[in-house]
Amino acid sequence: MFSRLRKLPLALPALLAVLLLSGCGDSHTKVTTGTYAGESGANAPYLNVGPLIYEVQLSRQLNPANSEDATYLQGLTPQERKLEPGQEWFAVFMEVYNNGSHEAPAATSVTIADTQENIYVPIVPGEVNQYAYRGGAVPAKGQIPLPGTLADDDPAQGQLLLYKIQIVSLDNRPLELKIVDPENPNEYAKAELDV
Repeated sequence: MFSRLRKLPLALPALLAVLLLSGCGDSHTKVTTGTYAGESGANAPYLNVGPLIYEVQLSRQLNPANSEDATYLQGLTPQERKLEPGQEWFAVFMEVYNNGSHEAPAATSVTIADTQENIYVPIVPGEVNQYAYRGGAVPAKGQIPLPGTLADDDPAQGQLLLYKIQIVSLDNRPLELKIVDPENPNEYAKAELDV
C-alpha cells in the first residue's frame, strides 16, 4: 500500500498533463488565429471574423492536367488561365457559417502571404464555375457553400479560393491566410495553411 502511495505524486503530474493536452486539439475552439492541419478541416480552427465563422477545409496545389483539378479552373479567361514561368495554381477550400439571426456578408478580402511578405489575392472564375468562393450574403443560421450544391458535395466540402502563387513561396512557408471583415477592415483573422 505504501509503495502505491509513493507512486501517486509521480503519476499525478502525468495525468494532469494528459488532461490539459486533450483539450488543446478541439477543432471547434473559436479563435482569430490558428494553424490548419489535416485533410477536410481536421483540427482546423474555426476563425471568427465579424458575425461569421470561417473554416478552411483543405489547401493544396492544383495540377491543370489532372481532370479533377481542371474542373476547379473552369470559368477562367484565357488570360487568367495562363501561368507565367515560376507560377502555379493554389487552392483553398473554405466554409463560412452564420449562427446569427440575420443575414451577414461574407469576406471578399481573403489573401495569402508567405514569410517574405509576398501577398496573393484570389482570382474569381466566371459564373460557370460552381465551386468558386464569391463572398456574398450568408443566410441567417446558414452556411456557404449552401447544402446540396456541388461545392458542398465535393470531397473538399468548401468553396474554392483560387490563387496564382510563385513556386518559391512554397519555400517561404508557412503560407498564411488572412480574412478581413467586410464591415470592419480593422477586424480580421489569420490561419497558417497546410501545404
